[in-house]
Amino acid sequence: MDMSLDFQPGQILSLEHGDRNLYAELIQVVVSRQLCWVRPLLLVTHTPEMPIITDLRDGSDLLWPGELFRPALDTEVITFLSQLLAKEPKSELDKLAKQQLHQFIHQLWQAYQEGVMSNE
Repeated sequence: MDMSLDFQPGQILSLEHGDRNLYAELIQVVVSRQLCWVRPLLLVTHTPEMPIITDLRDGSDLLWPGELFRPALDTEVITFLSQLLAKEPKSELDKLAKQQLHQFIHQLWQAYQEGVMSNE
């Protein structure tokens, strides 16, 4: 069953890979292509001490396979978002945040491609 069609615009979704979670707001589900159009909010890197939160609110939107997303739980997102909302959004995404997002997406895409290829 395809979960992506159950997502609602405005819903916060999570993409996971390794020790990192990308949280993004769903703009629209592109049903014909099974893609989610999302607006990244934050990237959380889980470390033994404290999670590292990267603000992605002024980054680019993503079109990504819907099957890779899961709905984020309010309880998991609320702490991160409240820390984020306490800070003013930067006028533009800093270079490091862009790099981190790019690296995360690249690693996730590679893992997804390998998974897709091995399932055929």
